Amino acid sequence: MSALILVLVGVASGVTTALFGFGGGFVAVPVLVWADAALGADAPRVAVATSSVLMVVAAAVATASTPWSVLAGLRGSGRLLGLLALGGALGAVAARHVPGDVIAVGFVTYLVATIVSVTARPGFLHAGTDGAPPFRPGTGLPIGAVAALLGVGGSVVTVPLMRRAGHRMAVATALANPLTLAVALPATVVFLLLSGGRPGGAGAGFVGAVDIRAAAGLLAGSLPVIVVLRRRGPHVSDRAHARWYVGLLVVVTVAMTAALLR
Repeated sequence: MSALILVLVGVASGVTTALFGFGGGFVAVPVLVWADAALGADAPRVAVATSSVLMVVAAAVATASTPWSVLAGLRGSGRLLGLLALGGALGAVAARHVPGDVIAVGFVTYLVATIVSVTARPGFLHAGTDGAPPFRPGTGLPIGAVAALLGVGGSVVTVPLMRRAGHRMAVATALANPLTLAVALPATVVFLLLSGGRPGGAGAGFVGAVDIRAAAGLLAGSLPVIVVLRRRGPHVSDRAHARWYVGLLVVVTVAMTAALLR
């Protein structure tokens, strides 16, 4: 895959990170599966490992670009953040022992289940009031584990939960970035240290299972976009914001399915 295509995909990833709270794993995994298709069954494993690096950097930049008044919504969430981090590390360890095809199918299955949940159950498509804490701290462990194992990014789990807790989309997607950072940082450390070395047939530019060159191209496109949109994002209604979120879930599900069928 050419560097230009990776940068352009990075731009799209930056838009989704800034406006919807996801990007590194959510957008990048299908693209990376396609980009590293020559690695065969190892391609999904490489995609998940590489996406964890993207999530760390993108989530850190998005968090730093978010007003403190919004981030204050996470005050008193130390236990939640700790459990998210522990779950992220455990999920990354599990990903080393799970076949790549299983991870890829799990990615698609989880997205389909999420789409059904947010459209069929009340609480997501209607406006919130920001009157409740994000969600119970005890849910941090399974959220972190699933997000790291499948590479979906913590926001795919946390945004629907925060919506049902009463948060507006603007707040839920903004808070998803520091929550994703809590998951992705330990997961990335695990992937770098315990990913089992470079996949068979991988060329230069790999650190363990992480495709550094692909990650660099995606970040080159995403980071400037994240900074600009977090500071001067478009103003959209809460209902439209929620519908666009669901629409992007559908687009990524189709893209990942197409990548698996190649």
